[in-house]
Amino acid sequence: MKGLFCRAAVNDAEPKFVIQETSLPEALSSNQIRVKVKACGLSPLDLKLLGDLGIQRDFIPVGREVAGVILQVGPKVSFFQPQDEVVGILPLDSPCSGLCEVIDIDEYYLVLKPEKLSSVCVAGALRDGLCAYTALHTHARIAAGHTLLVMDGASSFGLMCIQLACYHGVKVLTTSHSPQKRTFLEQLRPSVVRVIPVDNSSSDLLSVVLEETGGLGVDIVIDSGVCLQEEEETEETKFLPHKHDIISVLGVGGHWVTSHQDLQLDPPDCRLLYLKSASVSFLNPEVWTASSAQQGRYLHILKDIVEKMSAGVLRPQPEEAVPLYEATVAMEAVQCHQKKKAVVQL
Repeated sequence: MKGLFCRAAVNDAEPKFVIQETSLPEALSSNQIRVKVKACGLSPLDLKLLGDLGIQRDFIPVGREVAGVILQVGPKVSFFQPQDEVVGILPLDSPCSGLCEVIDIDEYYLVLKPEKLSSVCVAGALRDGLCAYTALHTHARIAAGHTLLVMDGASSFGLMCIQLACYHGVKVLTTSHSPQKRTFLEQLRPSVVRVIPVDNSSSDLLSVVLEETGGLGVDIVIDSGVCLQEEEETEETKFLPHKHDIISVLGVGGHWVTSHQDLQLDPPDCRLLYLKSASVSFLNPEVWTASSAQQGRYLHILKDIVEKMSAGVLRPQPEEAVPLYEATVAMEAVQCHQKKKAVVQL
């Protein structure tokens, strides 16, 4: 059977994605499950993280957010049985590509998929739902009455944050990068308090946030990346907020959840955070599968996400599924950030 793999780059060369033959062992280990994959979500591959964790291979499996049907269970599997529909995220060190027709995975990485939820929908949105849940509950510890600023709310991750926050009674502000995205965000139900356009140089994020919060600032900011002030503005960073802007809109005791891996805070930035008694935390979406310390909590989160999707609380933007033979091109576009997400239907 065929799967999608990333050929490790040499020096500064771009990684190459290839479809190649692979196989599974005949027998399952004690807690493993054999799953027939129906759909697989594609997200950018973090090669630097894999290197930091010592996961080095000539061919790295690609595609980890999977939805499918159980074909066979190991002798000690207790949570599932054949014909159950399941969804989950393959661990970083999994030898299987999620785009294989059949994969083996440990039962502790899977949850049951609600019947009314499509495989394509859940495979395309599971990772963003997990990131939103981690940012809002694990890091920011949201509660009803909090005020939240979501940067780039029209992105798949931003949309999940907005919907999850509104469900918990949080007052939500967000930014938009174009008039079309602004219109989309203003039509959301439940609605956000304010959509702040940042598609032109005249946008003043701080003044709008202070106006909406009575001069107090927001309790939580969730970004999708940060433009460091030393960097030159590029096409990719021109809509990203500067770190000083984010710190400025935080209220006393506020919390900033950032996706920027290489964030650098200068002494004046730290001083401003200190004066506000504010905090910063880093959102690493791989932390749940990189460590088994909180495996039970992770499964609870996955189960809650798919149940909220099934109930319509979380309504992800639909992704048009592509066939397997287009997976290489789709993954190249995702890796180059030409598109945020892709879903392959098997």
